[in-house]
Amino acid sequence: MKNINVALLGFGTVGSGVAEAIRKNSRIMEDSIGCHFTISHVLVRHPEKYRDMDLLQGIHLTSSFDDIIADSSIDIIIEVMGGIHPAKEYIFEALNHHINVVSANKDLVALFGPEIMHTAMENHVNFSCEASVGGGIPILRPLHDSLAANEIESIVGIVNGTTNFILSNMDDSGVSYGDALRVAQKKGYAEADPTNDVAGYDAARKLAILASIGFHANVTFDDVLVEGIEKISQNDVQYASEMGYTIKLLAVAIRQENGIALNVYPAFVPRSHPLASVKGSYNAIYVTGNIVDDVMFYGKGAGSLPTASAVMGDVISTAKHILNHSTGTGMMLTETKRIPFYSSLKLENSYYFRLIVDDVTGVLSQIASAYADNDISIKEVVQKSRIEDAAELMIITEKTPRENIIHVEKALQVLPCMRQVANVVRVMEDDRK
Repeated sequence: MKNINVALLGFGTVGSGVAEAIRKNSRIMEDSIGCHFTISHVLVRHPEKYRDMDLLQGIHLTSSFDDIIADSSIDIIIEVMGGIHPAKEYIFEALNHHINVVSANKDLVALFGPEIMHTAMENHVNFSCEASVGGGIPILRPLHDSLAANEIESIVGIVNGTTNFILSNMDDSGVSYGDALRVAQKKGYAEADPTNDVAGYDAARKLAILASIGFHANVTFDDVLVEGIEKISQNDVQYASEMGYTIKLLAVAIRQENGIALNVYPAFVPRSHPLASVKGSYNAIYVTGNIVDDVMFYGKGAGSLPTASAVMGDVISTAKHILNHSTGTGMMLTETKRIPFYSSLKLENSYYFRLIVDDVTGVLSQIASAYADNDISIKEVVQKSRIEDAAELMIITEKTPRENIIHVEKALQVLPCMRQVANVVRVMEDDRK
């Protein structure tokens, strides 16, 4: 039986999960493709800290990438270090040395995916990155292969477990944003500095990768407009629930007649929509194709073994290519053309406004005039509470372009009666046929 030698770059949460997956399911993998996987090298910063770990017995531990590149027996390098540097340099060097690479690095793939894929093809080796989006959820290869007969019309996803845990906790338990964040940090779902997650940047990187594959285009993180969840309050969550919605951070890629639009933002999601039921740290990606219609991919979006499952899927696929002498074919991110982008300012949505205003006569007429002046129709106005001499208003608009919303928000802020434009959130409609 042929042996496939693997080198791991990094041995954190995902790296240890990969080693555990190989040990736990090696027989299943051998039966599946007829070869044996051996981890021959592990690259870590301080090898002495890992020498007594059971998972690493008999494995060469090194802090030098040169040790790995110099070993001609290595068939696949698995990069699970994260970050841009030195991961980028290691991946390009491996590909240029004709070594296949599997990566879970969303930051790197979101910025350099097509360039990496092109380098892999030039050197007749594979580069795979299924684990860079959605943890254990199979999504990139299904987008590229299973849905290849479709023109993808939209991709709407909950792709960040931290924010979904926070918003789910606020919805289910009635806690504040700050308290929900602290619980997420205590449970290990959120970092000490949660900015990358709560500001939407992590979701934007994953959306860039999804859109690149789904729309066959060169899309990077810089092409995504991003809004986070920091302004979402318990009041917003409560009012959403009263109207039959829950709030989710959505990553949204939409194909328009004149191009594609890419956005990450919090939104009111109807409880009738499948995405509304995605709770806790779970992820889901809802894809609409012009032939298949709607499909949803759901599962754990992070974690040691779920992410290792996606990594090993790529490793097994690469091993099959090695056995068939077909590496360097079927790359997912090889398209280098830039396709038109549709201005997100033109996209139409309904919007929720929460306003704090003076509790005096004539306030509603001032507010209504501001909306009318910006060609926005109001669907609903509800006074939610009184706070001393102020009132809290909830307003839902009809569908209107984003640019009109920006203009009316500025107009509202300078009204004499306005204390605060407390929040403005998109309202998603359940348009399923």
